[in-house]
Amino acid sequence: MSIVNRQSSIKSQSSIKSSRVLVVGLGRSGLAAARLLHFLKAEVTVTDTRDKNVLSQALKNLPGDIRVEAGVHSPALLEDTDMVVVSPGVSLNQPFFDLAGERGIEVVGEMELAFRVLRPYGIPWVAITGTNGKSTTTTMIDLMLTRGGFRVITGGNLGSAITEEVLSCLKDDTAGDVEYVVVEVSSFQLESIREFAPSVASILNITPDHLDRYRDMDGYIEAKAGIFRNQTRDDCLILNLDDPLVRELGSHAPSEVFYFSTQESRGGVTPPIPRGAYLREGWLCINADRKEDRIIRVQDVRIKGVHNIENALAASLNAVLCGVDMAAIRDVLSEFSGLEHRMEFVEEIEGVGFYNDSKGTNTGSVIKSLEGFQDGVILILGGRDKGNDFTPLREYMRGRVKGLVVIGEAREKILGQLDGVTAALEAEDMADAVTKAYSMAGAGDVVLLSPGCASFDMFEDFEHRGKVFKESVRSLMKRVLVVQNS
Repeated sequence: MSIVNRQSSIKSQSSIKSSRVLVVGLGRSGLAAARLLHFLKAEVTVTDTRDKNVLSQALKNLPGDIRVEAGVHSPALLEDTDMVVVSPGVSLNQPFFDLAGERGIEVVGEMELAFRVLRPYGIPWVAITGTNGKSTTTTMIDLMLTRGGFRVITGGNLGSAITEEVLSCLKDDTAGDVEYVVVEVSSFQLESIREFAPSVASILNITPDHLDRYRDMDGYIEAKAGIFRNQTRDDCLILNLDDPLVRELGSHAPSEVFYFSTQESRGGVTPPIPRGAYLREGWLCINADRKEDRIIRVQDVRIKGVHNIENALAASLNAVLCGVDMAAIRDVLSEFSGLEHRMEFVEEIEGVGFYNDSKGTNTGSVIKSLEGFQDGVILILGGRDKGNDFTPLREYMRGRVKGLVVIGEAREKILGQLDGVTAALEAEDMADAVTKAYSMAGAGDVVLLSPGCASFDMFEDFEHRGKVFKESVRSLMKRVLVVQNS
């Protein structure tokens, strides 16, 4: 069964050709957008507030005839510009973008650019957002669609920038063969959409995050809700029934709403939702077309944790709506072991397990990770504060976390808000944190890196932080083995 309407492929010339486009921000998305625009014969200029020396490596990846301005976003750049493409890491709350608006210059994001370029091909988009679980769910959907026999391109906030994937298809002349575009979408990317309208959109959860960028929680929720703003009644929206903030958004949706829930429905009792995905008698079930199908037993889902059962339900519902058969969905759920830096088991040293959850960059994510353990957790927490309130962790730490090691710029705030919950130590760097966490642990305990903060005070990104954590754990293991053998 497929509820998604797939339009016939219609090739046409892109309206980008001969346009004068300014790309703001030379991160991964900005670079990809600039290369795509150049391929489409646009006249491209790029600008970044960082110095040219800092950008030297990035600039090597751009065609030589692209104009570059570094160190400042000069208003003069807007004088000969038809459109501005902004990278998600660049805040729109700047006078430069106000000036563009006053001059009638459209400002769009890299995701919007990719959507417009592919629109002539009539390809349905599947978009996933939420505070936590986006990457895992997006990956599972990609695997399910691929196992189901569909040709898919996947990107966005996960892996490659989606404009990079679109460029590859256009260069290979294979865009007409693509049956689905699957994208992980952040709130930052949703700020700069205009016409972006996925055929299937999902909001997994909403907990406080990025409050250093938004005026308040309502601003963050508003950004997330943008994922269904341009949908129509022919599109599908998937929401988490168990999250009150997400559930309430269903009343505002112009599209057909489906829900997923980990609430258990037993025997002949009516499911918790009329249409969607849920649990019944230990099974993941789907009733998207008002006929219940059992997919797989919870115990047979390879990726573990309550939050990953939510992700599995959401991914399965997406796949069913796109026409993937149950066998393909079941195969993926029984095989997929998870992503790096997301509750990733690293090593066991003298009975102490080490888990890398470096992607846990907000309080809600830390709570989800802690729920996977009963007790004996030594938690490594800290980094650059994003405006989060750490006090909700107190409830989840009691009886579960036997020790806390704090790192980074947010150390004092964390220690103040979590004072008295458990024994706590400060660490100067990741290696020091791993060593001190191990000193607080005993056989049967776990050391969990789930920092609840951004990484940029000490690391390049969450992946770099996770890599350093794993290196520190393995270095500790070598030291322990030397002592044992001496």
